[in-house]
Amino acid sequence: MTQDLRHNYYQELIDLQDVEGVEAQIRSLLDVSIDSVSELVEWLKDEKNLMIKIEEAMTGHQVDFYRNTEDAEIKSTYLHDQQVIQPLLMKYEAKLNEKFCESPYLHQLDETRYGLMRRVRESKVKLFREENIPLMVKEQELCTKYSEIMGGLTVEWDGEEKPFPFIQSQLDHLDRAVREKAYYKMGSAFLQIKPDMDAIMDELIQLRHQIALNAGFENYRDYMFVVKNREYSVQDCYDFHENVEKHIIPAWNRLADVFKAKLGVDTYRPWDNTAKLMKNPPYAEVSTLMDGVSEILGKTDPYFADRFDYMRENGLLDLGDRKGKSPGGFCTSLPVSGDTFVFANFSPTFFSLIALIHEMGHAVNGYLEFSEHGPIEDYQQRMEVAELYSHGMELLLLDKLDRFYPDEEDFKNAQREELRRAFTMLFGPLSGDLFQHWMYTNPTHTAKERDEKYFEISKRYGLNPVDTSGLEEGIGMSWAGTLHYFEVPFYNIEYSISMLGALQLLENYQKDPEQAIESFKKGASADYNQSIAAIYKETGVSFDFSEPAVKRMGEFLEKVIQGIH
Repeated sequence: MTQDLRHNYYQELIDLQDVEGVEAQIRSLLDVSIDSVSELVEWLKDEKNLMIKIEEAMTGHQVDFYRNTEDAEIKSTYLHDQQVIQPLLMKYEAKLNEKFCESPYLHQLDETRYGLMRRVRESKVKLFREENIPLMVKEQELCTKYSEIMGGLTVEWDGEEKPFPFIQSQLDHLDRAVREKAYYKMGSAFLQIKPDMDAIMDELIQLRHQIALNAGFENYRDYMFVVKNREYSVQDCYDFHENVEKHIIPAWNRLADVFKAKLGVDTYRPWDNTAKLMKNPPYAEVSTLMDGVSEILGKTDPYFADRFDYMRENGLLDLGDRKGKSPGGFCTSLPVSGDTFVFANFSPTFFSLIALIHEMGHAVNGYLEFSEHGPIEDYQQRMEVAELYSHGMELLLLDKLDRFYPDEEDFKNAQREELRRAFTMLFGPLSGDLFQHWMYTNPTHTAKERDEKYFEISKRYGLNPVDTSGLEEGIGMSWAGTLHYFEVPFYNIEYSISMLGALQLLENYQKDPEQAIESFKKGASADYNQSIAAIYKETGVSFDFSEPAVKRMGEFLEKVIQGIH
């Protein structure tokens, strides 16, 4: 089985075990004499060609590990990358950035093509501290430990040992008693790993705080805003938090009353706040899931289905659940091959269907970008842009969910659930963002305080209409199931910002489907060297999360949900 899970979807054009050879190739770039702007451009091409070879091999090894966290050889290869190659790259990245930024020909480069690169690399030069390299290596080791723990997490269910995603899938069960049982089983599983999760997070927070201090920042939050080259401020985020609480949560409460009435329950408990209105799961086997997604992608645009079918035929999709597989789902690029890989740990649920559609939004974006501009470089990847096309794909396929829910009432409920998900993507990641603002600006907090803060923020946002009495402790520790807090800190608010853009796409699609699809494809293939606002404009939407924009899109979303008869 192990052999079937690796080395069949990515290219290894460089031997990362040959550390001296890798270092020699990188070091040779530093020895190049650059005596004109044209030579600087050639040097950048050579640098890119080497770095994408390294990136593809490391990405492949990482995906191999996520697919099978229990294989010792795969783990060893992955850890070698993290413990040996990654520190080497950090060291030489700083030197390469210095060489680039100190070039007398730097400002003769075309601003349109290289302006973003220049700003990002100048920022990295300012941020780099050699003493942070071992801290970042340790940080990655802790993230690997988290993936191993979650990948091996199983739960006893009716006398059988089941992977954790299976238990999560039972939250969508029609039988309320089954949902409640699954909810408590999940809580018990989290309780077992809670000491490990607390220890990992405590150490991550201290490591990250020290990284920020070393780089001259007061806290890791402020450091990450510079690392991410964000085109908005900390205060903009706080304003967004407040705008959503003011305009989205009241609408969310009204919709919760609708769902509560449909369920016929007196109290709206956490196990009622899930996608469980449809009579059956949307599929039983992964092959059925893939057949249906291919069909509805094709009905939306032939290119979308073409990419999905190509990925399916070439081993670029791994969607089922199994023991030892890391939790979560993602789409990642393979820059040498020009491909994308979608990984997901799925059990048959509505969420799994939507998550695959979401990741295909990323994949289509990746293929369009590659065909127009070649491999996307690290500095070009801004998640506010990437998530626009994943959320957008979900909403563009909203009217085709009857492929999985042929019963008319089930189809309407599936549409309601997807639109309800849009609501949750406005406040869910945003509340996670607020949680991280608190964690990293209060780095000496205790595990107990962290749980209490998580419950408090959850109650302000997603759980506002939910009866949580007696469940405070379990909800407070449930942050441990969110991979983002561990592995990709401060990657949250991008989901909420981009959802506002995706809702505008849906609004455009309802007016003119053909034009909306063309705008989607135009934006998804746009030059990523532009500002976020410019890329959104090419997609036919506005990069705007001001109070009027939040209010307008919240009202639109509520109206669309209520309009499903």
